[in-house]
Amino acid sequence: MTYLLDTNVCIKLLNNSSLAVTHELAKHQPDEIYLSTVVQLELYYGAYKSSRKEQNLAKLERFFNQFKILPFDKNSAKIAGRIRSQLNQLGIPVGGYDLQIAAIAMANELILITHNIREFSRIDGLKYEDWEI
Repeated sequence: MTYLLDTNVCIKLLNNSSLAVTHELAKHQPDEIYLSTVVQLELYYGAYKSSRKEQNLAKLERFFNQFKILPFDKNSAKIAGRIRSQLNQLGIPVGGYDLQIAAIAMANELILITHNIREFSRIDGLKYEDWEI
């Protein structure tokens, strides 16, 4: 199986704040775990607004080097557009970044690893797991 890490999972890993996530990640080979450019954006934003900007940026670069990075490409955009349309018709909005992350997971047939089950459970067809349980 292959997995895409959500931003909240990356933060747990970066801060060493979840033994459950660290333990579960250790069960998998490096080529089974992916990040997305959208998650990178969110993590860079956090680093740039932090009081320890330079240290956090360096930490992110080391972290990113451990994973393959998937872009938000044309196929992901098409999937995101479909999902957004479906959810809007149901009156169930999902945040823009979360929508893009979900679309990348679906486009690449990956299981999304997140603790944000409430948000992602709204997306029909998305496979997800919570490694913090």
